[in-house]
Amino acid sequence: MKIESFNENLEFNENRVTTKVLIETSFSKEIRILLKEGQMMKEHKAPFPIIVHLLDGQIDFGVVGVTHPLKTGDVITLDANVPHDLMALKDSIVRLTISKLDRSERVEKVVADS
Repeated sequence: MKIESFNENLEFNENRVTTKVLIETSFSKEIRILLKEGQMMKEHKAPFPIIVHLLDGQIDFGVVGVTHPLKTGDVITLDANVPHDLMALKDSIVRLTISKLDRSERVEKVVADS
């Protein structure tokens, strides 16, 4: 058992999106993504299905060129290999659930390339 908080010890970075793996289980990795207003993650794909849960803030979540406005509490799921991007309209806390088979380094590379 492990207890973590997505809402504590927040360290937003003025210059780039930040990510942190908070929990790794036998089936998933739970990653916290912090985006300051105006920060984005460029279009990318995940090799396995993902779940994106907006814990706080407001983002535009683009899926294959269609923008879906998300507000605090919204959850969106995507199948594998679906192009998507994120733009923070307000400072935002995102919970990203990825497959245990996926690599958190892939998410960090997306951030670095954005």
